[in-house]
Amino acid sequence: MTTLDVAALLTQDRQHLLHPLYHPADHAQPHVWIRGSGVTLTDATGREFIDGLSCLWNVNVGHGRRELAEAAAEQMATLAFSTNYAGSANVPAIRLARRLTEIAYPNLRAVFFTSGGAESNESAFKTARFYWKARGRPEKVKIIARQYAYHGVTLATMSATGIPGYTKMFEPRVPHFVHTVAPYAYRFEGVKPGESVGQAAARMLEETILREGPETVAAFIAEPVQGAGGIIVPPDDYFPRVREICTRHDVLFIADEVITGFGRTGRWFALDRWGVQPDILSFAKGITSGYVPLGGIMISEPIREAMLSVPYADRWMHAYTYSGHPTCCAVGLRNLEILEKEGLVVRADRMGPRLLAGLRALLDLKAVGEVRGLGLMCAVELVADRATKAAFDPGKNVIGRVKAELEVRGLFTRTVRDILLLAPPLVITEAQVDRIVSIVRDGITAVLPDRA
Repeated sequence: MTTLDVAALLTQDRQHLLHPLYHPADHAQPHVWIRGSGVTLTDATGREFIDGLSCLWNVNVGHGRRELAEAAAEQMATLAFSTNYAGSANVPAIRLARRLTEIAYPNLRAVFFTSGGAESNESAFKTARFYWKARGRPEKVKIIARQYAYHGVTLATMSATGIPGYTKMFEPRVPHFVHTVAPYAYRFEGVKPGESVGQAAARMLEETILREGPETVAAFIAEPVQGAGGIIVPPDDYFPRVREICTRHDVLFIADEVITGFGRTGRWFALDRWGVQPDILSFAKGITSGYVPLGGIMISEPIREAMLSVPYADRWMHAYTYSGHPTCCAVGLRNLEILEKEGLVVRADRMGPRLLAGLRALLDLKAVGEVRGLGLMCAVELVADRATKAAFDPGKNVIGRVKAELEVRGLFTRTVRDILLLAPPLVITEAQVDRIVSIVRDGITAVLPDRA
């Protein structure tokens, strides 16, 4: 391999390449990634790192899967791209749509493909509004999301996202997006006597619907486990109540499984754990393990019937150029075969508890306030004071310094607030899980030796 001039590359990077969430303060010493294998990434200096977040929650089957490269190459050599607009179709898109109806929730009957998660949620919002207009209820347009939610950063999905910082420089938000509380048990306020956190959070959703007026609310959107907001795992009694509330008030339930889909939580799709089915499912990321961009939505039979039965002038006028891209769908099909053949969904259900148990042993450190997780999604929340749950002074950049210490020890991941986020590829081994736990302990102790 040709030796890379890393300094020259970084100069060109800073001059010509804009990165997501960009500010030069966050890009002072970037990694230039050149190779991946299994759960490891190698940068241009030759250093190897455990990929602690599957890059961006998406490399489920791990890096360097030649089968996926071969699936893409074979399809590209046959038919790289074709329009999937009405009047055209292609074989991989048809086959992948059918396969998804076999592994997703039984009530979901049809698939629309997008290029990624934000496009999927945009599609879900528009489809919810379409449905109610088709049903003769055009006033139902509002979308209720939650605090700490991440649904994307296009204008509409940014308006649904509930994480501070994403909206400040892009406001005003799109109208008719409303937020309610998240079932964030560690920091939840407002539980009434005799209530659980799950019951309280569901009650507050219903109160939000009633305050806005059920006749104006089109849909409620929720991640089964909130990812970028801090890996917030709901209590077990939350989503069954949410489903009942949405049904009672004629509100569509959109499950944003962009992160949680395709095995991440130890199920093909996460709501299955609570016996709940959504009206619309948004997916992306793990559908191709990130090898090529692909996402989509799945819809229930009543929504599909509305699409089929409206007058032509009222048809579902929604589209993306790359919807049903044959190469992406071919890779998606092969990726699902790998997940199934290698038992990676079951593996996530087995390895996740090992990672969670190892991280919970870190509660002997005074700086660790809570450890939580579901499947291979785990979080370690640091606090300045365990009794009060007070956060660290942002000026001390504790979480940034801990992240840097993790990288020194060979673990690359992301953080939010004072929370370490961990979601490694599903192919991770027991030894690699244990190595992550050891690195996290050492990284926290290096920054906060007085809290050990």
